Amino acid sequence: MRRLTGICAAATGLALLLTGCGSSDDGDRTVTVVGSGKVQGTPDVLNADLGAEVTAPDVSTAVDTANDKAKAITDAMVTAGAKREDIRTSDLSVYPNYGPDGREISGYRATNSVHVAVRDLTKASSILDAAVKAGGNETRISSVSFGLEDNTKLLSDARARAFDDAKSRAQQYADLSGLKLKSVHTISENSGGSSPTTLKEAAPASTFNLEPGQQTVTFTVTVVWNLG
Repeated sequence: MRRLTGICAAATGLALLLTGCGSSDDGDRTVTVVGSGKVQGTPDVLNADLGAEVTAPDVSTAVDTANDKAKAITDAMVTAGAKREDIRTSDLSVYPNYGPDGREISGYRATNSVHVAVRDLTKASSILDAAVKAGGNETRISSVSFGLEDNTKLLSDARARAFDDAKSRAQQYADLSGLKLKSVHTISENSGGSSPTTLKEAAPASTFNLEPGQQTVTFTVTVVWNLG
């Protein structure tokens, strides 16, 4: 009984790679492989979250000043080349500030932040510079990242590389098993998307040196091949 159990276990393990190897029906012989493809491309958009943070003795002053600063930042970015339709409010907040005892309110802190997408990367640095100058010391930049809005071509190339990788793996298994690689039985895919390049600024800077670098698009495909 133990010998029979061991034989069945070994056969089950082999079935994970090649199914139906002992069958006389070629249609039952398959091999399942996973292929991966990776390509790099130049980013075509910069995304930034920035705005104003203001502290004042009362709520109204804090909120009004933060709003005025945010409007000045937005107008300055539009003048520098950003499209107004690519700028949207992303965060509004008001918090009390407490004194040394932690109980008495000493003032209020208000923030008004926007998200901007810059599609002309030649203007990205000047747009951020203009925002900082317009907001002054109250300017806050929480994140800056480069991305790919149109990755159609890169995704197509990554898909082709993933399939070629899967076919190469399947061919190797067919050769090792003494069989021939025949038609594709099934295909399932999974796009890994692109890896963004992220920059972070804790405080305003007078000038920005931005390097978009390269974005990586990855793709994986699972292919089941018939063997004969």
